[in-house]
Amino acid sequence: MASRDQSYRTGETKGRAEEKTGQTMGSVREKAEAAKDKTHEKTQEGKDKTYETAQGVKEKTSSTAQSAKEKAAEAAQAAREKAEAGKEKTGGALQKTGEQVKQMAQGAADAVKHTFGMGKDNEDVGDDAPSYKQQGYNKD
Repeated sequence: MASRDQSYRTGETKGRAEEKTGQTMGSVREKAEAAKDKTHEKTQEGKDKTYETAQGVKEKTSSTAQSAKEKAAEAAQAAREKAEAGKEKTGGALQKTGEQVKQMAQGAADAVKHTFGMGKDNEDVGDDAPSYKQQGYNKD
């Protein structure tokens, strides 16, 4: 009968070993699943944080680009206004210079006409004004 008892104890020991192995494997499996879940969770958190950071950088870059675009538009408008003011100022100066040149040319033409006796001696000043000869001037 020793063999039956021994066989029973062997079976009992084997059963306990299998149960213990099953428990250990279950525990290892649970720990592996927990580690896997934690790793997945941390990975997802990292992805989310990276996405948020990228969005922040994108928004800041867009804002900076918009600001630069607005400043460039303002600078261009100021340059246009300054150029227009310069154009008006230059146009006024050119017109004034043109008038002066025209008056000088007319004065020179009148002087030449008077020198050669072709000028209007007394027509502009009236009939009772003295002529050049009466004033003591000689046209020659």
